[in-house]
Amino acid sequence: MENDIEYKRLIWHSRRGMLELDVLMLPFVKEVYPSLPEEDQARYRQLIECEDNDLFAWFMQRSRPEDPELARIIDLILQRVQPG
Repeated sequence: MENDIEYKRLIWHSRRGMLELDVLMLPFVKEVYPSLPEEDQARYRQLIECEDNDLFAWFMQRSRPEDPELARIIDLILQRVQPG
């Protein structure tokens, strides 16, 4: 039960109100997050604490996170929509 509540919070916090972020983050958290290894789940939880402006720049590949942990989860999300 506690994990279900935590997961619903995660979905709620993945809603950013910016279409470009929502179309990447919401499907990822709903379809991929549950099957991720714990380390990548922790990276995603760290990612959703970031500012929308930073997320937008990273997802649009205008810049890269300095933190390699964040860079990894950004890459996983982008690979989902840009395979190959």
